This record gives sequence, C-alpha cells and structure tokens, in this order.
Amino acid sequence: MTTAELARDFTDLLKRNDHEGAAEKYNADTIVSYEAMEGPMPVCNGKEAVRQKSDWWRDNHEVHGGTVEGPYVNGDQFAVRFQMDITPKATGERVTMDEVGLYTVKDGKIVEERFYY
Repeated sequence: MTTAELARDFTDLLKRNDHEGAAEKYNADTIVSYEAMEGPMPVCNGKEAVRQKSDWWRDNHEVHGGTVEGPYVNGDQFAVRFQMDITPKATGERVTMDEVGLYTVKDGKIVEERFYY
C-alpha cells in the first residue's frame, strides 16, 4: 500500500467519524504523537498511550460537529485538516477548533503524528 492509498483510507475513516478504527488499523505499535501545546499529554509514545490520549480528549470535550479535509500527500507524509465545533467540559465555552495533523508513514503504518493549531 502506498502512502497515498493509506492516507486516503485513513482520512475516509476519519470522515466517517471512525477515529478509533483508523487508529487501530494504521497506527504503528511504536507511534509517537506530538501536541503543539502544554497539556496532560504533549508527547505520547506507543499505540496504547495515543489511544488513552484520544479517550481523554473525547471524555473532556463535547463535539457538536466538524469537518475533515484532505489528505494532502507529500512523499512519506500526509496532512489532514480538522475543523470542529466543540465545548471543552472544563470551561463550558463553545469554540471552533482548527487543526492540522501531519502524519509520517513507514512500512505501511503511521509512525508519527504532529498536530498544529
């Protein structure tokens, strides 16, 4: 599977709101995830740690809607743009989140993800 094929399938799963399925299918066991800001999990190492970060995010935000755009492929990397209408439960303030995820692929798996917002 090429990076472009993986990127299309991964992004299609995200567009169908199957984030867990996309991660399970394509995240490498040794994936490293980087967030762009301070927080409870700015760097996560390994598939299980990334899953726990995703669980924390879902548990702490109410999602009202959103869009997923892409993928935008370049070599062994691809980017996906996320726009989400969310309410962080800690503040109760509804906001629009605009974020880009940059994914690096090796041996048919995503080995790194970096988020920019």
